[in-house]
Amino acid sequence: MASAKSRLTKLAGHFVDSSSTPAAVPPGSNDPLVIDGHARGTSKWFNYHSLTPTFFLPRAAAIEPDALAIYHKTADDKLLTKTYSQFARKASDFAYYLKKHRYRRIGILCPNTPAFLYATFAANAADGVVIPVNYRLKPDDISYIFQHSDADFILVDAEFAPLLDNYRAAKPHVRILIDDDAANESGAFGSALAKGAAYDLQHGNYGWEGLTSLADDELAVNALTYTSGTTGRPKGVEYTHRGCYMSALGNIIESGLVLQGTRRSKYLWIVPMFHAMGWTFPWAVTAARGTHYCMRKIDYPYIWKLLREEEITHFCAAPTVNTLLCADPSAQTLKQEVRVIVGASPPTAHLFQSMTGLNLHPVHVYGSTETYAPITRGYDMPAYHDLPVNEMYGRLARQGHGFITSLPVQVIKTGDDVAEGVLVDVKKDGKEIGEVVFSGNICARGYYKDEMATRKLFAGGALHSGDLAVWHPDGAIQIMDRTKDIIISGGENISSVALEAAIVTHPDILECGICAIRDEPLGERPKAFITLKTGRTITNKDFIEWCRGHPAISRFMVPKECEVVDELPKTSTGKIRKNVLRQWAEGDRSEGSQ
Repeated sequence: MASAKSRLTKLAGHFVDSSSTPAAVPPGSNDPLVIDGHARGTSKWFNYHSLTPTFFLPRAAAIEPDALAIYHKTADDKLLTKTYSQFARKASDFAYYLKKHRYRRIGILCPNTPAFLYATFAANAADGVVIPVNYRLKPDDISYIFQHSDADFILVDAEFAPLLDNYRAAKPHVRILIDDDAANESGAFGSALAKGAAYDLQHGNYGWEGLTSLADDELAVNALTYTSGTTGRPKGVEYTHRGCYMSALGNIIESGLVLQGTRRSKYLWIVPMFHAMGWTFPWAVTAARGTHYCMRKIDYPYIWKLLREEEITHFCAAPTVNTLLCADPSAQTLKQEVRVIVGASPPTAHLFQSMTGLNLHPVHVYGSTETYAPITRGYDMPAYHDLPVNEMYGRLARQGHGFITSLPVQVIKTGDDVAEGVLVDVKKDGKEIGEVVFSGNICARGYYKDEMATRKLFAGGALHSGDLAVWHPDGAIQIMDRTKDIIISGGENISSVALEAAIVTHPDILECGICAIRDEPLGERPKAFITLKTGRTITNKDFIEWCRGHPAISRFMVPKECEVVDELPKTSTGKIRKNVLRQWAEGDRSEGSQ
């Protein structure tokens, strides 16, 4: 940060003898950068800077100020565009507004808008913490998150301002700023940007030089992202500057965001920015100097329009979103190859084959909120293309290997014979099922204000996912199910994920969600909730007979019954809500009902 104090400190450094004794470090340190118990001076021995993704924006603006950074159809149905120079200026204006009022805990309740992008960079540049919240949550949960996170400022989109009524009553003194998402950036939000610009001008007009583009402590928290809270109160996951930097760098590499020559990636915002900080793509796309194509909501005809006319190169989306995108009447094979980062839940080989036929080339990633979202990738190997088509796409749909910026993923034994916190790998035979655990740079710091949950999360020194998987001989992992979603029928373990993948190959079925229902002799049996393609019908009898004849559905896996629904209940990121399916199976349609 180029504050008056830091500038004076740098100036004073010119008058210090270069042979001065370096800063003291703990005696006996084994650090190779330590000599006789002292750290090597940064100017004399090595160069170092803290890792923080905020730096990506001023860097992009300095390199390509006129490159298109943002393309957005606003709430008033007008086009808003920003170059990287303009993007950086808006973010710095907002940062100075936050600095002026000393706001440090910056809540965001917005869809995928330019204001969200500005706030992401501005909050950290003003030495604050970003707190994005899912606007699809209940008002009570939204209020809980903002109170639990100690938010002292909230940026809210005008459409979702009523969701804060409960919060306003509980915290009347917290500043709430409304963004109208207008093309002329007017209203309260526009006024705040103008005030920030004026504050900067009054105090020297330093722009980004007067902000924190490099954090003093790269291991400090820069964002709090909250879990969905489907089984209890949402937990605040602590992200760090370093973790977000490494995750963004991993996404740049693993998703191929840097294109050859003078081409720039065109990234379409489908995954919510509030979910795990948009999988850290706000920083990744900016670092690659790509264009952010923002969207307020998922609109399949509009997505196809952008894919065709703007020649989008990348987007992230859950399998369910990709399924509906491929089934949309506007779907057509594109002239350009689009890299689609598929995550949130395990995809099927059938979906990957359908996508590829439209020139949507899937890259499967896997992770969680606690891992900054993606932390593994299913790699496309040359040898896969010598396999039968179904097997090739099946390999590509596996969760694969750890990111280049993480450590290798592990699958460990579970059960009563393994003590808690003891990590013992399963066999790499593609058969033995265990729990997926993670280690390395892109594991979150812990849960905010919850030491007990943090200790449980990192039992044994690795981050526990709660997902069950097998480990193949080639080192790739493959998810079988969440621990709570495994169906035990007559002593046999049934993976709902594997069963769903087989059922969606039925020519009339669009989507499928499996849950367990009680069965007198067997304990549990699968029940299938399905949606159908337009104009198709199916009877329960025909469905059961088809399942019995499917080569991938063993006899004990055949569902006891199926139910056709208009829509499956899903999370904000497109995961099927199995807890709601279980309620439906018991006759309770109070949540997520049609």
